[in-house]
Amino acid sequence: MNKIAQRTLNIPPFIVMDVLERAHELERQGRDIIHLEIGEPDFPTPQCVCQAAREAISRGETHYTHSLGLLELREAICAYYYEKYGVSVDPGRILVTSGTSPALFMVFSALLEAGEEVIMTDPHYPCYPNFVEFLGARPSRVKGYEEDGFQLRPEAVRKKMGPKTRGILINSPANPTGNLLSESRMAEIAQLGPPIISDEIYHGLVYGEKEHSILEFTDNAFVLNGFSKIFAMTGWRLGYLIAPPQFIRPMQKVQQNFFISAGSVSQWAGIAALKYAHDDVESMRAVYDERRKYMIKRIRDLGFGVAVEPAGAFYILANARHLCDSSYDLAFEILEKADVGVTPGIDFGKNAEGYIRFSYANSIENIREGLNRIERFLKTHGR
Repeated sequence: MNKIAQRTLNIPPFIVMDVLERAHELERQGRDIIHLEIGEPDFPTPQCVCQAAREAISRGETHYTHSLGLLELREAICAYYYEKYGVSVDPGRILVTSGTSPALFMVFSALLEAGEEVIMTDPHYPCYPNFVEFLGARPSRVKGYEEDGFQLRPEAVRKKMGPKTRGILINSPANPTGNLLSESRMAEIAQLGPPIISDEIYHGLVYGEKEHSILEFTDNAFVLNGFSKIFAMTGWRLGYLIAPPQFIRPMQKVQQNFFISAGSVSQWAGIAALKYAHDDVESMRAVYDERRKYMIKRIRDLGFGVAVEPAGAFYILANARHLCDSSYDLAFEILEKADVGVTPGIDFGKNAEGYIRFSYANSIENIREGLNRIERFLKTHGR
């Protein structure tokens, strides 16, 4: 019998995908499922972006690009970061990727030796520790607290630091909480010493507050960002990373060997997104905000706990400990009995057990119907 590599046997599932795939099975059986589990914009990609892609195809821009990415796109990213955050970035510090997942892989590949550590909050995006462990390193988790929106506390990060610490991972606005790391905490964490790995993929989807890039506080940082969320371009698979200059060539070699380059047509589309899609983004953001306000009030009325109102992304992590010991069981029970997909908190770390993540990346009509179904489910739950 052929032996399967242990690292692939050990990697845990991405539970939200298990929920989604079971939901699709039920839909094939004729069930009407409301999707509040998946973090994917329900809006179409802006027309200016699609038009740029069509024009790129017409011009024959369908070949490999430079492994770092099109210079025109990297220059547009520099202009975007200067306009939005007031920071100057050289195009030579940018590597364009096929989404932020390859960017994570490249950063951790260049930063970590086996046995070394990355500090991250618990709860966290499920794939963070999986990338780290896949490369033989170790995630060092810092417990977040519901009463302050599960933000990283600088003093707790400092206590976790040791001789094997090679980076501190932050995500603001955060998945799964939708909360932002405050400017003061971000500034303090930036001065702790290790490089900061800042996942900024939800920047631009912020309501009533202001998000900050880690580059406002330090250049000793790796920024991960992309086009999937803010521009509704998940299927285009386009992201980028900004890194200290000495790391670019090592990560470029990883790109060349594992990914070659990001897709050429998507890169031309990305230039148009940064230059011309501002009004589309503002329109989407206003709709998300309307949904956010409705969902917060409604799930509180249903008895779920939301201690800090999320001000970013399109998620709410709600306390459901009065309903269950196992968020996994509760999520699948809601799916099977109420025909609504939600994500169990355990997907985001042990500290999120007993919570449920709701996504408002769906129409207000579907959100209303989904929560109506959950309300009916709760009336009979436990009987």
